[in-house]
Amino acid sequence: MPKNAQANHLQAQMKAFNEALDNGALAEVRHMLHGMPAADTAHLLESSPPRERNILWKLISKEDEGDVLQHLQEEIAAQFLRNRHALEIIDAVEDFEPDNFADLLQELPRPVARRVLESMDERQRQRVEAVLSYPEDTAGGLMNTDTITVRPNISLRVLFRYLRRHNRIPAMTDNVLVVNRADKFVGILPLTKLLVSDPNISVREAMLTDIESIPADMPDNEVAAIFERQDLVSAPVVDERGHLLGRITIDDVVDVIREDADHSLMSMAGLDEDEDTFAPVFKTAKRRSTWLGINLLTAIFASAVIGLFQDTINKVVALAVLMPIVASMGGIAGNQTLTLVIRGMALGQVGASNARWLLSRETIVGFINGCIWSSVVGCVAAYWFSNPSLGMIIAAAMVINLIVAGIAGASLPMILQRLSIDPALAGGVILTTVTDVIGFLSFLGLATLYYF
Repeated sequence: MPKNAQANHLQAQMKAFNEALDNGALAEVRHMLHGMPAADTAHLLESSPPRERNILWKLISKEDEGDVLQHLQEEIAAQFLRNRHALEIIDAVEDFEPDNFADLLQELPRPVARRVLESMDERQRQRVEAVLSYPEDTAGGLMNTDTITVRPNISLRVLFRYLRRHNRIPAMTDNVLVVNRADKFVGILPLTKLLVSDPNISVREAMLTDIESIPADMPDNEVAAIFERQDLVSAPVVDERGHLLGRITIDDVVDVIREDADHSLMSMAGLDEDEDTFAPVFKTAKRRSTWLGINLLTAIFASAVIGLFQDTINKVVALAVLMPIVASMGGIAGNQTLTLVIRGMALGQVGASNARWLLSRETIVGFINGCIWSSVVGCVAAYWFSNPSLGMIIAAAMVINLIVAGIAGASLPMILQRLSIDPALAGGVILTTVTDVIGFLSFLGLATLYYF
């Protein structure tokens, strides 16, 4: 289904559900939910305000809850499960992969999560704890421990018989992982090769050994980059001694790519990438208040700079009219550079080896654009206020601010990364402060030098 048609279909479903809820036709809503794909039901829940969301969840049959939970954001899924008994939670998520189960557990209150782990059978608990032992944003936290492994010395005929004994093959299985007696990873046997090879040869003869395994502590964005470059469907994950721990599959990598994109977008507004669109009022206000406070401090700082030139502004009122132009142009130019550099860093394209060239390029671009647009603004200001000197002052200030904006936009992300601060989260606020302060300082400072 085309993207627009799918979006229209989902909107039509939401409208039908809202009308049925408003009319109190709960039996009709229950019937509609029963016939919906789990992914669409999850989308409906995520797109509903809290009251309607809770009603819809209660109308979903117990048999369908597990499938729906797999498609929900972990935070929302945890809201539905936090008040349930541990055994009820285990029953609801019995079809979850260990990595998805681990993500969900981290959203539950600690006492609830502990009770759930204690209630699980030994084998299942070990698999989930293996994932929980690594940070969520690493290959270890992303991996799935549900794998098929074989020794290299058996024949393909024996391997066929071994595979047929399984009731099901783990999802996204495109190869069999080969390990030695010490459980160290030695290679893979693609299923495509298994199907066309002589069944009498050994796994060692058919397997591929030039496969690069992924260290468990590798950041998830680097994992995504490897999958993208090598067009992988799955990849083995190993510990520091080469022991096989699990595998990462493409569906998990797609989630990482989407979350990184959400993170870059939401962080620039000071929001979490898992922000619930329909979260309650007080919860939303609490999350946003910190960011607003930080912005208030930077705004006060910029205003204090303006206050230093109060006498100049009182003498030449036109300065107050033109000030926002200088600051706004610097902010736009700086954000263009900032966005470009953050994207390059996320893709692994920007580093110490090319940072100097990028900084020089952005400085020159800032100077060229500054010269072009400062001449336009200078002529407009001179004509508007019949004051050629004022036009020269704002033109010079704009050139200065656009050059500084280019330098700040290129250097800030790399400086913040070295300080272990998320550039997407802090870069925009710092850059805006820099361009505002430099814009006001250069414009009003030059005006003060000229008029006094």
